[in-house]
Amino acid sequence: MGALLAPWSPQVAVLAPWSRRWVGTTLAALLLAMTSCQSPRHEILFGAIADCQYANQPDGGQRYYRQADDKLRQAVTELNRHPLDFVVHLGDFIDQGRASFDVVDPIFASLSSPGRHVLGNHDYSVADEWKSRVPELLGLTENYYTWSLHDWRFIVLDGNDISFYAQPQGTPGYQQAEDYYQDHQLDAPRWNGAAGAEQLGWLEQQLRAAAAERAKVIVMCHFPVHPQGVHELWNAAELRRILVEHRCVKLYLNGHNHAGAYGAVEGLHFVTLKGMVDTHDNSFAIVRIHQDQILIEGFGRESDRVLAIR
Repeated sequence: MGALLAPWSPQVAVLAPWSRRWVGTTLAALLLAMTSCQSPRHEILFGAIADCQYANQPDGGQRYYRQADDKLRQAVTELNRHPLDFVVHLGDFIDQGRASFDVVDPIFASLSSPGRHVLGNHDYSVADEWKSRVPELLGLTENYYTWSLHDWRFIVLDGNDISFYAQPQGTPGYQQAEDYYQDHQLDAPRWNGAAGAEQLGWLEQQLRAAAAERAKVIVMCHFPVHPQGVHELWNAAELRRILVEHRCVKLYLNGHNHAGAYGAVEGLHFVTLKGMVDTHDNSFAIVRIHQDQILIEGFGRESDRVLAIR
């Protein structure tokens, strides 16, 4: 078993990943078994993958682009062993090139549970004529959307709403990004983006509706908003404020920062999953939602976590 890395607290326990682990019981699952007499069977069980980022191109540093399809295939094989409600990919399905989708789309489609996508910045690293069709290539009819399971609501956001890469240069969308970047005097990477005012208004409507229904919420996006760092959404502070203020939000789950990260604000957990494309080890997770806690079971180099629900 992985060694305990952080002292137990009412909010979070972080457990070391098991390297190259594909089967067997994790410490998170063991904790579940130990408390099964007090807690009901999991309400929701889903898989989560971040930054597959496949491309048929030479390795870049610790990113092994040509291995990513095999890692995705291994992950799907393992995830299909579990009775999952769905599997979500948290953005950057490809690194670049329209043809890359043709390689990884069939693998993801072989999931035995519904597959969901979050839009990442690298998903738009295609020729200009394909940029507007990227959501379609991922099977999306909306760039940001929501669905419900039991008493939980899942909300997917689009951090590419205002960005330089999701539309060709010279278009109104590109100019909007340029104006936003200048008006906000940003000193942040141009490969990040922002969620626009219309999307944030939609989000607040969804959160008010969830609170009225006494539903609990998990929000997913490609870009982190906490802890602070170079990978943050351009308007991370604004989005973070909205999420923290709405007590129905229990977890924010994202990718983009391939090293992974964790933070908490007023009991709201912010979890960044590690990138699948990095290193020779795989990385993905199964998330188990219970009445009073969320268990993240990490595979490969992804960490196990036990998160108390605020």
